[in-house]
Amino acid sequence: MRTDLFDFNLPEDRIALYPAEPRDSARLLVVDPQSGRLIDRSVGDLPDLLQPGDALVFNDTRVIPAALEGVRISDRGQANVAFNLIKRVDPARWRAFARPAKRLHEGDRVRFGHSNTACLQGSLEATVSAKLDAGEVELAFDLTGCDLDRAIEAVGEMPLPPYIALKRPPGESDKTSYQTIFAAKDGAVAAPTAGLHFTDRLLEKIRARGISRHLVTLHVGAGTFLPVKADDTSGHKMHAEWGEISAETAAALNEVRAQGRRVVAVGTTPLRTLESAAAAGGTLQAWSGETSIFITPGYRFKVIGALMTNFHLPRSTLFMLVSALSGLETMQAAYAHAIRENYRFYSYGDASLLFPSREAR
Repeated sequence: MRTDLFDFNLPEDRIALYPAEPRDSARLLVVDPQSGRLIDRSVGDLPDLLQPGDALVFNDTRVIPAALEGVRISDRGQANVAFNLIKRVDPARWRAFARPAKRLHEGDRVRFGHSNTACLQGSLEATVSAKLDAGEVELAFDLTGCDLDRAIEAVGEMPLPPYIALKRPPGESDKTSYQTIFAAKDGAVAAPTAGLHFTDRLLEKIRARGISRHLVTLHVGAGTFLPVKADDTSGHKMHAEWGEISAETAAALNEVRAQGRRVVAVGTTPLRTLESAAAAGGTLQAWSGETSIFITPGYRFKVIGALMTNFHLPRSTLFMLVSALSGLETMQAAYAHAIRENYRFYSYGDASLLFPSREAR
């Protein structure tokens, strides 16, 4: 499909720079393509919008402080360079976006932190082991395994999306506000942002309503921020991300569907994990591996009965995904309503509850 079909005018002031407080006070736009209705609610109303027996599926990945500021040290002198870690290659190497990448050559040394002391005192070093396409590099760190993990925790910042990071630096509050309450497994370099809206109070209301709660893992990659630059969606390549579903979760969700209840993904990352793992008929089983699934209109959803997700950017793969679920015209109307009604967009913004169109089933 033509990429320009997914374009729309988003005023810059609609991109939220900070989250709602408390988290579950964010707004929630309910989109039902079969009735054509758009309903303005709040995230705290979610339990009343679902039915007893429905299942909510969350992503339990934990965001690591993957934004690193470094100094290049080479025979060409010193220069400041910023990095966003993308994907771990092995215990000592990471792929990363570098800014500006033109300052780096293979073999350059990069020093992170503010001293020459041991890593736990705030210093870490790496060698640029490869220069890749589109501003990517491979960093070979001097440390490995758990030692490297601890050093990144010591010197890194939370990897806020560029739409936020270009307007303000990461702050101390982002260490908690850019992390869901389900975060347990290290590996994401971006937050599964729909999950940011949930609080213990809201989870108790969900439990009391008879809605079950389930966890999958997808380590969100920085590719989630990349715009689609190709003129046609067929020319866009998705970055692979690692995910996992346990046998217990798969069996529980199979039972939910067998009873005629809905599986509701909280975010596009659980949705993509479930759809990647499902057999043709929608049956799930234990699964782990990488997925680069790219969902555009025409896709038939195998598992998902509804999706809660934040508002996404123009021409993004995520706006293409929600258009596949609820219909392009429906989502164009929903986003026009959201912009007109001053909904807040993207990672720290408001949310939507989307039901599938007849064509998506």
